[in-house]
Amino acid sequence: MVEVEKNRSIKIEVEAAKVKPFVVVGIPAFNEERTIAKVVLESQRFADKVVVCDDGSIDMTAEIAERLGADVVRHNRNLGYGAAIQSLFKRAKELDADVLITLDGDGQHEPKEIVDILKPLFASDADVVIGSRFVDASRAVMPWYRRAGIRFLTKMANNGSKSDVKDGQSGFRAYNRRALEKLAIFEDGMGASAEILISARKQRLKICEVQSSCNYNNGTRTSTHNPAKHGVSVVTSIVKLLVEDKPLTLLGIPGILFLAAGASFGAWMLQLYSLEHRIVTNIALASMAFIMVGFFCLSTAITLYAISRLARKTNSR
Repeated sequence: MVEVEKNRSIKIEVEAAKVKPFVVVGIPAFNEERTIAKVVLESQRFADKVVVCDDGSIDMTAEIAERLGADVVRHNRNLGYGAAIQSLFKRAKELDADVLITLDGDGQHEPKEIVDILKPLFASDADVVIGSRFVDASRAVMPWYRRAGIRFLTKMANNGSKSDVKDGQSGFRAYNRRALEKLAIFEDGMGASAEILISARKQRLKICEVQSSCNYNNGTRTSTHNPAKHGVSVVTSIVKLLVEDKPLTLLGIPGILFLAAGASFGAWMLQLYSLEHRIVTNIALASMAFIMVGFFCLSTAITLYAISRLARKTNSR
């Protein structure tokens, strides 16, 4: 009887080991030698593996992380936040991870909140979980200009992905295996955060948010980019992604309107010529400019649409 119970206990332990998900914490880092040790050590409490992507740091970031037992992926030069996230996704898939959690290396995020961000994944309620600063807006303590910028950028990304995410710029996220397999990231810069949300909606991945904190007063830098440069980079990326996704709407319609405006100025110029027998240079130039811009927009829209259709056909085979 004792032997039977012992065997049953061993079987239960084996089964539990089989279903226990393999959790990887990925940390993009650029010149974070002051904070990386704390982030790595605290993250190791909640992960089976901690991976640090050293994005071309010129300080001791990589060496410190490596000595603490982290798996370090090195970039020879600074490629950008999106490139670091791409490397972390690639390494997580190589490790056959069930879950990838990303958080910043500058100490903004609290690794102890990994437990909260994992719950929706383990409950199969989401494929992507965002540690949001605005689920409970009253708890979001940050400079006003950052709050305004984050909300503006999030609104742009939401319009592109038809979602209602409250914090589209949070780097504290969790991805299950399905998300790791389906999400493709091409943006090297800060626009990668928005690209992931837009791609997730296209792939019909479930997204949810949980409240998380963000330390802006811990004596560390709040970002390796200044807010203005960060904002411009993200806006540019979002516009590019939207144009790639809906070229006929965002380029084709304006192109037709420009052509119509050019034709109107051309008709006006001909009317004046028939009455006064002279060409008004300003009107002629306006007509030519509108027609050229319209033709460029329309031809670009058609080309992008044809490329996207070809890509979809290729991927469906």
